[in-house]
Amino acid sequence: MEGQNKRLAVLVGCNYPNTRNELHGCINDVLAMRDTLVKRFGFDSANIELLMDAPGSSSSAMPTGANIKLALTRMVDRAEAGDVIYFHYSGHGTRIPSKRKGHPFSQEEAIVPCDFNLITDLDFRQLVNHLPKGATLTILSDSCHSGGLIDKEKEQIGPTSVVNKNGTLELSYSPKSIPFESILQHLSSLTNINTSDIGTHLLEYFGSEASLKFRLPFFDRDLSEPLRADEGVLLSGCQADETSADMNPNRAGGKAYGAFSNAVQIVLKDNPDRLSNKDVVIKARKILQSQGFVQHPCLYCSDENADAIFLCQK
Repeated sequence: MEGQNKRLAVLVGCNYPNTRNELHGCINDVLAMRDTLVKRFGFDSANIELLMDAPGSSSSAMPTGANIKLALTRMVDRAEAGDVIYFHYSGHGTRIPSKRKGHPFSQEEAIVPCDFNLITDLDFRQLVNHLPKGATLTILSDSCHSGGLIDKEKEQIGPTSVVNKNGTLELSYSPKSIPFESILQHLSSLTNINTSDIGTHLLEYFGSEASLKFRLPFFDRDLSEPLRADEGVLLSGCQADETSADMNPNRAGGKAYGAFSNAVQIVLKDNPDRLSNKDVVIKARKILQSQGFVQHPCLYCSDENADAIFLCQK
């Protein structure tokens, strides 16, 4: 019933089929997570929205920038106090030049929907700011440069000096990253405008569906400031300056997957009891390290939510 606490999810898998940016495991990632949400965390499948660029997908189910933002907005608008809402993204990420005065980094994070209509850290900050009090939004982003994807969220587990030993894997992998220059080149081919300002291209091609970051380049400071310290939780597949791996097994019959999404699945399978958000990230880090990956999952959230139970498992 709508009056009871709800568990809502939007799951996005972008494989970019038949392009030079093609990945292989992203749709597998979100399908596996859908099953986990239903079987372990008590989600109703009717409250899980899937957006995937699988062959034959309808236009409304394609993971375009507009469709992803619409699905997330609908989910947040339905949320009430006590509800658990979850966004899982598996696909490419990128970094774009920052124009903010005094910004500690020269680049900012974004995910890359199938139509290249970037969704930025500011969009996710605005989403978290619109959560009703008492509702929690957990974001798991299995993408490159995903650390810090919620603008101004507090870092709990972040950049580290841990050095991984090289492992021997019967796998080939691709980084889940599209360089800024490649995105700029693609958008330039769509707009035929000769400029290196990515915002100009995105506004010209996507108009009002472009990221808030580009529609309001000198946005009101209130839009980006955290309204509450404890509403958003980000589990990122890697640090902001790292890449996340998309694994494509060489052996016959092997299934492709995102390294971080798969590590989380292993953590949940090996630990049937409740885990905190911090536990999930620390254990996923250890699994990736043991497998020879050089990526470090991170956790961004309030102090309270660092120790809160992942997805409020009952």
